[in-house]
Amino acid sequence: MALRFIAKDPNTNGTQCPTAWVDDEAEEIVIQGWKADEALLERCLETGPVPETEAVVRLPIRMVPALREACDVADRLGVR
Repeated sequence: MALRFIAKDPNTNGTQCPTAWVDDEAEEIVIQGWKADEALLERCLETGPVPETEAVVRLPIRMVPALREACDVADRLGVR
């Protein structure tokens, strides 16, 4: 797996914080975020089930630049 680090949440101490990567080989954006609490999960479930193989995570808005960068990296890989 060619995992390319993009960025960590700039407002944290650099450990155990939201992070974005791009997996070049799997052609995926990989996100580490905070687990959704029960209230948020219930709201998300209003649009459909969340399979056991998936999770709802939260990211702070300040991570938007990192997500844009991850999307730009993925775009340069030619993934469609």
